[in-house]
Amino acid sequence: MELQRDVSPVRPEEHARILEVWEGSVRATHGFLDASDLAFLKPLVRDAIGTGVVLNCVRDGDGTVAGFSGVNGGKIEMLCVDPAHFRRGIGSRLLRHAVDVLGATAVDVHEQHPEAVGFFRRMGFEVVGRSEIDGAGQPHPLLHLRRITK
Repeated sequence: MELQRDVSPVRPEEHARILEVWEGSVRATHGFLDASDLAFLKPLVRDAIGTGVVLNCVRDGDGTVAGFSGVNGGKIEMLCVDPAHFRRGIGSRLLRHAVDVLGATAVDVHEQHPEAVGFFRRMGFEVVGRSEIDGAGQPHPLLHLRRITK
């Protein structure tokens, strides 16, 4: 399916779709999380959507959200792509928009998700720190990355 070229703001009526994309993306990429982790995280993510996080998306040819990013205060809080649209450049497009338009310079990535760590490193981020627990206080180590500026 064709993708729309532009990154555009997420509309309030698309918040349920954002949560679907988040869940599909996490299920496909975060094998270290179990069902109880997802059940714990889902309401936290749902509550974070639309509360100070600037949400932008790429839509498919039908106008349905195919991937999205959430940026707050210069930090990328979320970057998720529907698994049906993996490896089509959506993540790169959303990341460039977050950096170039919204001024994002930081992101936290689960250490147990090496594909994401590699993606952000290829896109100009470097690891500057580590935490034993994630932002929800769970025992899933995070790597703190910052954008390298030259």
